[in-house]
Amino acid sequence: MKFFIDTANLDQIREAQQLGVLDGVTTNPSLMAKEGITGRNNILKHYVDICNIVEGDVSAEVIATDFEGMIKEGEELAELHDQIVVKVPMIRDGVKALKYFSDHGIRTNCTLVFSPGQALLAAKAGANYVSPFIGRIDDISSDGLSLIAEIRQIYDNYAFQTEILAASIRHTMHVIECAKLGADVMTGPLSSIDGLLKHPLTDIGLEKFLADYKKGN
Repeated sequence: MKFFIDTANLDQIREAQQLGVLDGVTTNPSLMAKEGITGRNNILKHYVDICNIVEGDVSAEVIATDFEGMIKEGEELAELHDQIVVKVPMIRDGVKALKYFSDHGIRTNCTLVFSPGQALLAAKAGANYVSPFIGRIDDISSDGLSLIAEIRQIYDNYAFQTEILAASIRHTMHVIECAKLGADVMTGPLSSIDGLLKHPLTDIGLEKFLADYKKGN
């Protein structure tokens, strides 16, 4: 499973990169605004800054919701850096844009996916990644993890190459369950990755090892 971090915070991206397990970054206009990154030029520069920190794919989202606008923005984003993957919303014109980008060698991430049917359309249109938002599904008292399982079955049935990017990860157990279900990628906050490090028995064991070492020296 690939680990992406879902943020626009450069310090957090550096920290995840230094941990040695980071494969990429996803971000969006909301996360950019959270970091105080506003204005088109500043946003574009920030994407390049992110690409200069990580070695893997960086998803950069279009703002337009019409076909022509998405194509214009997507081509501009793709020209910024080889690592850029154009993030396109799951809407009618978005599916058309996915097909266009696929035909023109521009990699894509279809975002805001909430059903198996949407994931199927994205794969048919040639998306490189599909992003089911499991946390938001959980928020409305449905089962986000079951969506991962359904998409995995469909993609395996027809050998689609589209990677399942489990998005809206809220906690460490989301990461574990997505890995068990066969998601190709997870993207979440740094805390969801850091949580994998923690176990009380590890802390207890290390404390005992160190105590025993001190007794013998």
